[in-house]
Amino acid sequence: MTETANLSVRNQTHADIARWTCPHGRHAGDGCVTCYHASASDDPALPQWEVAAWFVSARPMPIRALHDVHRHGRRFALDQPSTPLVFLLSGQVRAATGTEAVAGLVGFLVDNRHIVDDFTVTEIRAVHS
Repeated sequence: MTETANLSVRNQTHADIARWTCPHGRHAGDGCVTCYHASASDDPALPQWEVAAWFVSARPMPIRALHDVHRHGRRFALDQPSTPLVFLLSGQVRAATGTEAVAGLVGFLVDNRHIVDDFTVTEIRAVHS
């Protein structure tokens, strides 16, 4: 099962907003630190998700930050496609739903503001693996 959302304000219906809101009341595209910490348990009873979040940043990210993300575990990767100031954060996350998985992945950015202090998520994807 693949769940994808383009987070353009014009494209988000009320149903989409509700669908992408985690149990803690945060929209997955805004991230949820609680979902991020909950996914750290790596509970084998929960489904595993391949998750991706594309985001833009007002400032360039140091190359070192792009390479250091993997040290935070959970097989996260932070890449910069060819477009300036556009980044892709991806990883494997165990969570009950795709919404929680994405909220946890983006929650990683919120919890680690030293990596990127200002960002806007533009697209999210969760694939049940």
